[in-house]
Amino acid sequence: MGVSHGKQSKPELWNKGRLVGQKPPLKPKDVWAIRIHLQNAHAVPDLALFNLAIDSKLRGCDLVNPHVRDVTHGNQILPRAMIMQRKTKRAVQFEVTEPARAAVAAWIEKAKLRSDEYLFPSCLSRSPHISTRQYARKVHQWVAAIGLDPTAYGAHSMRRTKATLIYKRTKNLRAVQLLLGHRLESTVRYLGIEVDDALEISAQTEI
Repeated sequence: MGVSHGKQSKPELWNKGRLVGQKPPLKPKDVWAIRIHLQNAHAVPDLALFNLAIDSKLRGCDLVNPHVRDVTHGNQILPRAMIMQRKTKRAVQFEVTEPARAAVAAWIEKAKLRSDEYLFPSCLSRSPHISTRQYARKVHQWVAAIGLDPTAYGAHSMRRTKATLIYKRTKNLRAVQLLLGHRLESTVRYLGIEVDDALEISAQTEI
């Protein structure tokens, strides 16, 4: 009796049809398109969150965590701020450009936030500030609103956007590493750029 040797069907890959790997950064035109969209929608908290995400280059877990006092001095928004990274336990500085300062100030005033409160409080009682999952959903909404594929971008796209642009314009890897708060080998110190120089470069890189 003959045995059929038909081809066995291969199991479907779990990531079939999905984009995997690092999420790409936004292009400058995309950054401005999202800003305009959020401004027209009068989305005050989202505009503050988006602008701060681009400037700070923070991981999502660090971006959702700051208190108002971390980015303010009295009634003024600081031009530079410092956050302790949860992943590395290392402090990282970042510049807050004028558009971000204006957006954050408008949000603090609208929400009547005190200095000891979280900058982006959660609407959910179980969490004092928005979660990284909520932040990721917002990123998907922002990119979808300007016609981009939301599956192609994520929270890490925000972190990479300005850092990628700085490197393309300056080729200064040391500055980018400092701004992202990455650990550095001792040999790169010979490149001769300090944190203030890196912050100055970042502040002059407009999108």
